[in-house]
Amino acid sequence: MILIHSNPQPWGHPTPDYLPEYQNMPKEQLERLNAEFETLLGELQEKGELLGGEALGAPESSRLYRWSDGKPLVSDGPYSEAKEHLAGFFLIDVDSQARAEEIAAQFAGPGETVELRPAMWPGGSDQ
Repeated sequence: MILIHSNPQPWGHPTPDYLPEYQNMPKEQLERLNAEFETLLGELQEKGELLGGEALGAPESSRLYRWSDGKPLVSDGPYSEAKEHLAGFFLIDVDSQARAEEIAAQFAGPGETVELRPAMWPGGSDQ
């Protein structure tokens, strides 16, 4: 799984639109990077390596559910105060850790942070 990190302020999608590195980039370079990313997504889909992905809503829109006094206790989110939050994810299915790392490296552009983390499948094995 490729997790997309982002700052809660300003919040929005796509995350590069809210990063100074992209906002100050020449238009031609920005268009080239966007085209390269779209090409990458297309290639991953053609190979069956991209299973899906979703953008997440703003952290302050989350609700937390805990168990307290024998019943769920609901409170506003986010779970933790942090400079970074998760903005979304892409789920990939590849043959090796090396391939996953190759793909994840292509998801990180100027000013961006992505995280590659194995998903756990039934039976407890990392994939």
